[in-house]
Amino acid sequence: MDNLLDGYRRFRASSWPERKALFEKLAARGQRPQTLVIACSDSRVDPTIIFDAGPGELFVVRNVANLVPPYTEPDHAHHGTSAAIEFAVRVLEVTDIVVLGHALCGGAGALVDGAPEAARDFLPDWIGIAASARDIALNLSSDPVERRRIVEYQCVKLSLRNLETFPWVKQRVDDGRLVLHGAYFAVATGVLERLRPDGTFGAA
Repeated sequence: MDNLLDGYRRFRASSWPERKALFEKLAARGQRPQTLVIACSDSRVDPTIIFDAGPGELFVVRNVANLVPPYTEPDHAHHGTSAAIEFAVRVLEVTDIVVLGHALCGGAGALVDGAPEAARDFLPDWIGIAASARDIALNLSSDPVERRRIVEYQCVKLSLRNLETFPWVKQRVDDGRLVLHGAYFAVATGVLERLRPDGTFGAA
């Protein structure tokens, strides 16, 4: 916590004076981001840094392996990711959704190798959303590194497909009010790839 407070003090001393007017404007008018980014919780993959975005520009959802669960009828269970997507799409009316995957993803690794012993309460069921991504990787390659990379790519595609199971997402995509995008970030090189219409990933 001491390190965080030191960072806050640096923010107040340097960044806050430069951005005070922006924060005051955001406070007065509310947030109006145009883009929802669904990213991994991984501490090395920060969408605001990768996209060089400022306060108020991105509505960000982060979870293990940047997964979007398929739509289910509302019930009394807790659906954090689905609730955030609903707020972004139906209240903020974002025009774009980016699913941002990345290299060296621990969630993808857990899909291939199994969840760590210390994380067996919730993680297995969550990453089980992407069981089909693991199956595709196992069928395409016997190399452990390649399998993990395939799973990382497939998790992006799976989340994009699952987004369209939400009726109010699908409706907006169909009538042109919302566009879905896939992207993949290489941690070691800083290279961003985009999902192409043909299903492959290439440099952005």
